[in-house]
Amino acid sequence: MKMRTIDPKTIATRDLHQFLLGSVAPRPIAFASTIDENGNNNLAPYSFFNAFSSNPPILVFSSNRRVTDNTTKDTLYNIQKNKEVVINVVNYNIVRQMAIASVEYDTEIDEFEKAGLTPIASDLVKPMRVKESPAQMECIVDDIITLGDQGGAGHLIICKVVKMHISEEVIDEKDRINPHKMDLMGRMGRAFYVRCSGPNVFPIVQAVTQIAIGFDALPEHIKNSPILTGNNLAQLAGLLEIPKQEDAAELLKDESIKAMYELPNASLMLHNYAKQLLDDGKEIEKAFQVLMLGKDK
Repeated sequence: MKMRTIDPKTIATRDLHQFLLGSVAPRPIAFASTIDENGNNNLAPYSFFNAFSSNPPILVFSSNRRVTDNTTKDTLYNIQKNKEVVINVVNYNIVRQMAIASVEYDTEIDEFEKAGLTPIASDLVKPMRVKESPAQMECIVDDIITLGDQGGAGHLIICKVVKMHISEEVIDEKDRINPHKMDLMGRMGRAFYVRCSGPNVFPIVQAVTQIAIGFDALPEHIKNSPILTGNNLAQLAGLLEIPKQEDAAELLKDESIKAMYELPNASLMLHNYAKQLLDDGKEIEKAFQVLMLGKDK
């Protein structure tokens, strides 16, 4: 893999910005609602955003200085004045409206109206919530950390969540958010976004309190497989113990596996079959046993 090396000190900020955003992606979007001292609503999206603590519940987003003229945004001004913000999430249903709200309208213009979104009163803070957003978080701003004074420099806005509002429609029978119903959008580099639902959203289950065997414990003939990918090997390395050889031999009672085992290219066939099992994701231990059968083939 040929790599390009970039020195942040020698590249134009606008170019570094795009390389960073294209590399650190997808990023969640904070649709930040604020209000100024005259009661004017402001609504703007920020993708330098994430959750950083559950107790206390802390969200952090950054309102950067504009690269073009080093000015700051209305969101930052409003938060500096009243230390309150509502962070609304952006799902697929409102992503185009969010894009309209990103336009740099004059301070007195209400982005709720421009974007066709409905402002609803918050319970504990002055800024309005976005009715159409499936999750809205009322926040008190704990701190603002200025990272620089040049174009592109960020202001980390550290927000404590004082109340959440979540649509019942996105909560499943386990009392958890269903990502497919939430249908969130993520921001990537340039004008690219990603929709976080459908077949590209899948679980990766890995016990973290129990000790997995790791890559170093995999037999060499498995680790050097010409068929298995790094992800496949990681599935095997995530098991808590290596299957016993005698359990692998039991698989030969299965006529289809026995037929593969007796072929001249048995090792290749068994590795392909194991990969099918791993890609399906349900019989990882069986896949390991199938691979053990191919050791001496």
